Amino acid sequence: MTHIRNPILRGFNPDPSIVRVEGDIYIATSTFEWFPGVQIHHSRDLVHWRLAARPLTRASQLDMRGAPDSCGVWAPDLSHADGKFWLVYTDVKRYGRTTVNGAAGASLRDFHNYLVVCDRVDGTWSDPVHLNSSGFDPALFHDDDGRSWLLNMLWDHRPGRGRFAGIVAQELDRESLRLVGERRLIFAGTERGFTEGPHLYKRGGWYHLLVAEGGTGWDHAVVMARSRTLFGPYEVHPDGAVLTSGGRREGPLARAGHGDLVELADGTTWLAYLCGRPLAGRERCPLGRETAIQPVRWGADGWLRTIAADAEPDSAPPAPGLEPAPWPLSAWDGSFGGPDLPVDLQWLRTPEPASIFSLEARPGWLRLFGRETIGSHFSQALVARRQEHFRYTATTLLDYDPAHFQQAAGLVCYYNGTKFQYLHVTREDGVRRLQIMSAQPEEGCTIELAVPRLPDGEIELRVEVDHDILRFAWRAGGAEQWQILPPVIDASILSDEVTLPGLPNFTGAFVGLACQDVSGAGRAADFAWFRYEGSDTPGS
Repeated sequence: MTHIRNPILRGFNPDPSIVRVEGDIYIATSTFEWFPGVQIHHSRDLVHWRLAARPLTRASQLDMRGAPDSCGVWAPDLSHADGKFWLVYTDVKRYGRTTVNGAAGASLRDFHNYLVVCDRVDGTWSDPVHLNSSGFDPALFHDDDGRSWLLNMLWDHRPGRGRFAGIVAQELDRESLRLVGERRLIFAGTERGFTEGPHLYKRGGWYHLLVAEGGTGWDHAVVMARSRTLFGPYEVHPDGAVLTSGGRREGPLARAGHGDLVELADGTTWLAYLCGRPLAGRERCPLGRETAIQPVRWGADGWLRTIAADAEPDSAPPAPGLEPAPWPLSAWDGSFGGPDLPVDLQWLRTPEPASIFSLEARPGWLRLFGRETIGSHFSQALVARRQEHFRYTATTLLDYDPAHFQQAAGLVCYYNGTKFQYLHVTREDGVRRLQIMSAQPEEGCTIELAVPRLPDGEIELRVEVDHDILRFAWRAGGAEQWQILPPVIDASILSDEVTLPGLPNFTGAFVGLACQDVSGAGRAADFAWFRYEGSDTPGS
C-alpha cells in the first residue's frame, strides 16, 4: 500500500486551503511578505504535488513595501463556484503592540481582505476587490441555494477584550463581488481561545464550522462546531479538538492546526492542516509551518474524527485509492539562463522586481542591484528559496567588486530582519574581504571578519546546514579546495520559536542571495548560479 509522506508541502507553506475540481486537487498557502503572493499547489492523487501558480503578481493586486516582518498575505482561501476559482486573502499592513508596561493595551492592527477570481488556477487573476478590514483569515462558503458568504475572524483592538472576538459572516453578492447586508457573529469560539481560520461546509442538513484555535504554536488545534442554520447557534464537537498535537514539542508532527476539508470523488474526506517539525531536543522548527494531509471519517453521530478517533496528526497515512499521478521531473539546475526568475525563488515585498534584480543585464547571470539594508521593509535586493530539508548545502558563484564598506553582497540564510546569517563580500580600507553578519533577536546584529583579504575575481560561497549546525565556506573561482570558516553557527535561531515578545514569527527559513548598497549608488553584484541540494534521508 502506498502511503503519504507528511508533510506534503515541505518548508514554509502554512494555512492550507484545499479544493477539488473534478480530478484535480489544489492547495493554497500563505506567503506573508514574500512576493509573488500565495502559493497554489496541484495534485491528482494527494501524494505528488507541484507548484501550479502564484496568483498575486502585480502591484494592483499586492504591494507589501513597508509591511512588517510576517505581515503581508495571511491565510488565503481557495474555492470554486460558477465555473471559476475564487481566492480571498488578507493583506496585513500593521501588527501592533498588545501590552503596555506589562498590562494589556490597545492592539491596533490593519487587516485588509480582498477577493480575486480567475477561470484557471494558472491564469491571469483579476484585480482585487476590497471586501472588509474587520479581521483576518477570510473564507468563502458557497451554499447550495446559490448564495455565497464571507467568513472571517473578528479583531477586537480594545484593551482587555481578548482580541479574538469570534467568527462573523456576511453575504457576498456573486454578481457585483460586493458584501451585502450586515455582518453577524456566528461563533464566539471555545475556551481554547484564538479562534481563527474559519471554513464552513454543509452536510446532512448541518452547517459544519471548522476553525483553528489555541494559537499557532504548540497548543494549536482544529476545532469543529455545527448548527442547523448558518447563523447558529453552533454546538461544539463533543470530543473537543478534531486534530491537535496536544502541546507536544517533539515527534514527527507538532503544532498541528488550521485545517480545511476536501471530499474526493469516492466520498472519502481528507483534512489538510499546518504542522511543524521540531529539531530533536530543541523545541524549534526552522522549516516553519508546513502542510500535511490525512483522511478523516464522519461518524454515525454526524461528527468528524480522525480514522483512529484519537485527534492525532498522522505522519504516514495510507494514500487514497487514486491512480498514481507523479509529475514530470523538472528540477531547476541552479542556472540563470532563462528570461524569468526560476520558480524556486521569491523576493521580498516589492511588486517591482526590476528595481532589485535583472536577468538581462548580464545574460546567464542574476544581477542584484545594491539597495537598502538587509532586513529592510521596503527595497531589499534579496532573492531566496525555502529551506525544505533539515540537511542541505547551498552554493553560488559571485562576481562582485565593492568600492567601500557600505556595499556588500553574498549568500544568506534568512528568516526575517531580526534573524539571519549572512556571508558577504565587502571592502574596507581598500581591501576586499569576507565577513559574516549575524542577527539574533536578543543579541541584535553583529559582524565578524572571516577572511581579511580576498583574491581578485570571482569567488564561490557555500553554506552547509545539518539540523541545528550551520557552517559557511568559500573558495576562489576555479579552486578545488573549500576554505571552511571557523564559526559553528546555531541554525535553529532561524525559527518561529526564537523571538522577542510581541513580534510576529509565522514564516520559515530561506537561503538565497543578497546585495546592499546603503550609499545609494546602487552598485550591483552578479551571480552565475545558485544550487541547493537537500537530503531526503529518513528523519530529514
